[in-house]
Amino acid sequence: MSDALVAGVVVGHWTGTATGVTVVLCPPNTVGSAEIRGGAPATREIALLAPERLVEHVDAVVFTGGSAFGLAAADGAMAWLAEQGRGFPTRSGPVPIVPTAAIFDLGDDPPPGAAEGRAAIEAAASGTGDQWSGLVGAGRGATVGKWRGGEYSCPGGVGRATGTVNGATVGALAVVNAVGDVVRADATVLAGSSAPLDDEMFPNPESALGATTLVVVATDARLNKTECHLLAQSGHLGLAHSIRPSHTRHDGDLVVALATGQVEVAFDRLRVVVTDVVAAAIRNSVEN
Repeated sequence: MSDALVAGVVVGHWTGTATGVTVVLCPPNTVGSAEIRGGAPATREIALLAPERLVEHVDAVVFTGGSAFGLAAADGAMAWLAEQGRGFPTRSGPVPIVPTAAIFDLGDDPPPGAAEGRAAIEAAASGTGDQWSGLVGAGRGATVGKWRGGEYSCPGGVGRATGTVNGATVGALAVVNAVGDVVRADATVLAGSSAPLDDEMFPNPESALGATTLVVVATDARLNKTECHLLAQSGHLGLAHSIRPSHTRHDGDLVVALATGQVEVAFDRLRVVVTDVVAAAIRNSVEN
């Protein structure tokens, strides 16, 4: 699979034993926005993506393991971008805009840091690597199906999918570490809890810990920041279609939407396709 979600938007991973980092590197002048619907996010620089905030363009998106500790991976990506002269212009030089979010996969591996973030963005820039989905990058330690008890969970991972509408391309990347099960379009379970069906849901407060689904939607359509925000909302519909239950208070579910501005498109048609592509990317995460 190509390392590009859409033309110019490339992906790179650093993969450890039980955690990792995934970076989505954007071309200059990529417009971005985002929306969080889960109750337990671990994020950095997400608030500036709100439609009413000043900053419009995104240089890269970092998804990482390590819970809040892993947010330090963004430091390495920012340093690399600064060396390239990328970022929001200030009187002291450009400041790279790198929205970052983490999944909870804490275990024996130390959380990723700046060195791992730099390795992932360098992999994106160079196009190195031969596996772009599965238990790689930020999805290395991901699991799904924790809502009937964490001991009954199964592997999650990174998923990819693409679609087209009116000459525009949409790509989605999902890091799936959900409380819920991943389900097919007919609502049957594709990957999820192995607990007996009569087992209690959420048997104790700790049973659902260690969750979050993180999604990047990228398109070559020409969109403004408010339209990117609406696109992120459509991405959350795809998340709800493919994960049951989704958006719980234990998840940090996030969708970041990016637009490179190459193609004029019927916006509402684009939103429909985004919903389907995100659902497909989430299902792909457990099909590898």
